Amino acid sequence: MIERQEIRTLLQDPPVGEEVTVMGWVRAWRGNRFMVLNDGSGPETLQVVVNGDTFDEETVRAIGFHACVGVTGTLAESQGSGQAVEVIAERIEIFGANDLSQYPLQPKKQSMEFLRDNGQFRMRTSTFSSVFRVRHGIAYAVNKYFHDRGYYYLHTPIITGNDAEGAGEMFRVSVFDPEQPPRNEEGAIDYRQDFFGKATNLTVSGQLQAEIGALALGKVYTFGPTFRAENSNTSRHLAEFWMIEPEIAFADIENDMDLAEDFVKYLINYCLEHYRGDLEFLDARIKDAEKNMKAADRRPMGLIEMLEFVVQNDFARVTYTEALDILMRSKTYKKGKFEFPLEWGTDLQAEHERYLVEKHFEKPVIVRDYPKDIKAFYMRQNDDGKTVAAMDVLFPYIGEVIGGSQREEREDKLRQRMQEMGIHAEELDWYLQLRTFGGCPHAGFGLGFERIVQFITGMGNIRDVIPFPRAPRLAQF
Repeated sequence: MIERQEIRTLLQDPPVGEEVTVMGWVRAWRGNRFMVLNDGSGPETLQVVVNGDTFDEETVRAIGFHACVGVTGTLAESQGSGQAVEVIAERIEIFGANDLSQYPLQPKKQSMEFLRDNGQFRMRTSTFSSVFRVRHGIAYAVNKYFHDRGYYYLHTPIITGNDAEGAGEMFRVSVFDPEQPPRNEEGAIDYRQDFFGKATNLTVSGQLQAEIGALALGKVYTFGPTFRAENSNTSRHLAEFWMIEPEIAFADIENDMDLAEDFVKYLINYCLEHYRGDLEFLDARIKDAEKNMKAADRRPMGLIEMLEFVVQNDFARVTYTEALDILMRSKTYKKGKFEFPLEWGTDLQAEHERYLVEKHFEKPVIVRDYPKDIKAFYMRQNDDGKTVAAMDVLFPYIGEVIGGSQREEREDKLRQRMQEMGIHAEELDWYLQLRTFGGCPHAGFGLGFERIVQFITGMGNIRDVIPFPRAPRLAQF
């Protein structure tokens, strides 16, 4: 049986003077005697002293960058600066060495694009190992938050016959031969002969099914993969991503906003408490990247400072109409510096969202009561006849992280809205029956998991916070 001590645990209470065995990957060499080892358990590294009297030059030369080794030796107080303790190596076992001339990664700074192209190795870097440890922590915190508050975890289907968003940008699921699919008398593909007997897709949201759970169990949440066949190559979009979607019965838009704010603050606080070392490393990485930038282009706060600021302040709350008025009175708008036009009834773009958050309020913002014509059919219509009880939570740097609403519980209003938007009632008869039989006011939201990971880690591109990104013409692994 292999026995070892994890570096993170070892450094918490170092047993100085005792023999230890550690295993991991070589992050760096300091000269030809000091090997820096990391085993993935945390951001911490452990220096290993490789004495020439104990190990011949050929053995040392075989241990290249990111080689995998096991080291047994005595843990001693370090004689140099930069670390409190180090291992005086007595035995070294090479599990996987590599030829530095062939290994794609080199002991130097690599671009994010290069690391994406070599995704099989990018988790070995300090940056990405920290990112994915933090991602794990956020995922755990999601489940803990809802469990501790009496929510039930509901697994909603990945394959669905419904388009919750009404966007139509969905991946088709079929067993048909794409070259020769069966066709009906009109020449259209006959999905009645397909596996499910109807056209089916990969889901864009588990919300509609989560409503079934909420109207029986009171409080539920989903946390699973969703898919969007949107041909977008921006730093904010993925074709496969994870969504967190709570649904609560006996709730209105005010309850929904309160839950959203409390939830994201909890996630941030959890990471600040349990993943401080990784966040400190990512914070230093950002500061190093920005040191040669103009002051105007740098973040106004460091990563940790910003995260602490978010959790310590109440989010601003405004209506869509108020937000539009703020934007149209801004100097940025008057000088024509917004790329996208602004008028009542148009959706807010990322540049507008970021202005509200970063320039005007200088903290996260919740915008509510959007025009009904730019929102989904299931959102509750307000009494003004023009808006719906919808809300978006906007964060610095990335814009929208949460979109939610009070759901339309009045069957007649819901049927009317579906008819206006060309949604066939018979296809969602089960959804309408939730209103017919035992319906109640209820609300919920969707939080894009990668968006909140991106915000908490400070990464610039959403493809760098998911282990295996899926985007247009990108389906590696």
